[in-house]
Amino acid sequence: MATPRVVLITKADCHLCEDARDAVGRVTSSLGLEWSEELVDNQPELRERYAEEIPVVLVDGVQRDFWKIDEARLGRVLQRAMAQ
Repeated sequence: MATPRVVLITKADCHLCEDARDAVGRVTSSLGLEWSEELVDNQPELRERYAEEIPVVLVDGVQRDFWKIDEARLGRVLQRAMAQ
């Protein structure tokens, strides 16, 4: 069973990012997974790439969702990734 790498890309003072943290936390916790967060504030390359889509969820380096995180979809993506 694979362990997918889940990364939430956020920025400071972002109300959608707070909601995304909660959503990603709920989904990953229910599957026994960990996740990490990267702030675009200190990383110009991330800020340039994702500026209009923050917050963004990456699973194994692939963008899977942005703005409002769909918990059901993220759960399905993670379950598929774990099955590989």
